[in-house]
Amino acid sequence: MNSTVRNSLLFVVVVAIVFAIYYLESQKVPLASSASAASDTIDLNSLGATSTPVTSSTTSAIVDAAPVRTPDFAQLAAQYPAAKELVAPDGFINTPNDSPITIRSLIGHKVVLLDFWTYSCINCQRTLPYLEAWYAKYKDVGLEIIGVQSPEFNFEKNVDNVQAAVTKFGIQYPVVLDNEMATWNAYGNEYWPEDYLIDINGLVVDRNIGEGNYAAVEQEIQKLLLERAQVLGLSASTVPTGIVNVTGVTISANSPETYFGAARNEYLANGVQSQQGIQTFSDPATSSIETSQLYLGGIWNFADQYATNQSADAHIFYTYDAQHVYFVASGTQTGQSVSITVLRDGKPLTTDRGADVDANGNATINQSRLYDLIDQSAPATHTLEVIVHNPGLQAYTFTFG
Repeated sequence: MNSTVRNSLLFVVVVAIVFAIYYLESQKVPLASSASAASDTIDLNSLGATSTPVTSSTTSAIVDAAPVRTPDFAQLAAQYPAAKELVAPDGFINTPNDSPITIRSLIGHKVVLLDFWTYSCINCQRTLPYLEAWYAKYKDVGLEIIGVQSPEFNFEKNVDNVQAAVTKFGIQYPVVLDNEMATWNAYGNEYWPEDYLIDINGLVVDRNIGEGNYAAVEQEIQKLLLERAQVLGLSASTVPTGIVNVTGVTISANSPETYFGAARNEYLANGVQSQQGIQTFSDPATSSIETSQLYLGGIWNFADQYATNQSADAHIFYTYDAQHVYFVASGTQTGQSVSITVLRDGKPLTTDRGADVDANGNATINQSRLYDLIDQSAPATHTLEVIVHNPGLQAYTFTFG
């Protein structure tokens, strides 16, 4: 075979391969998440606009009116992304008759603060007093807060658990269950908590991650409400001024959040990390316990999200560097409570007790939630020991403050 024929055959083979690749790629079905991401974005142009501001005399009918826009809408739309809709919500709390609420229906009428949270997260819990104060202060002048409950743990998908938390914390604004993290993913969210401010145009104009920055967020709320009042023809004097003063908990911790479940138990010091199933542990010598490392005693069964003690009087050891210690845990799978005793440096915790520990250093784990174990007046390093008296505790995580 001469070189000309060989080169011609090689060319034909290359063309055939390229065509085959093109054909196979053309037959692929687009990923659902990609299509969903596009469809979740609210088409602000399809909502229409009105050149007639809604006045105070027609305020009661604004939900039925075409949404208004600020004069600089086009300029802002080139700078900020459009809001995403709540995606496949799994339930609603604090809405009339637990009926659905949509962001689309609020555009042109309300300023929206979208708060991604989950109820066993201590960082989220510390932001709630601010959200509740803002809602009380501004709900009658155009602010709507929507709490998007995006669960970190499976028990946070249970609507009864979420309702109990909403009642406990005194939350008055609407809460949406985002059990499959669909809205979380639509916004590309990454943190608990994380807040998005949506102006009257339906644009996401501000984003705040984690705790803190409360004064700046409230000032932005006031700015957006004044903008809303202007475009709706309302008096600017209706928007309250000043900054709410909430007494919060000082965050003073060097120990990291520490997980028990096999998926994330990289701080497990006396066992095999990232392994599901049963492991048997011997109590560590006090001198061998390192700071910010998790040690267990007894027989424990590791699931993806939590570890369950199989033996009575099992132990948990942890030397922390913090002011506050919190414990996310559940009782037994059969719904029975689990009794624990909390010791600090080998002694029952009778002072600096958290809200869930009694005067003898005991606590009862009877719900799926965050438990407040230690509340010191100042940060310090101590060794925490938890004795789990009966089998069945589901231990999820230690968090610190």
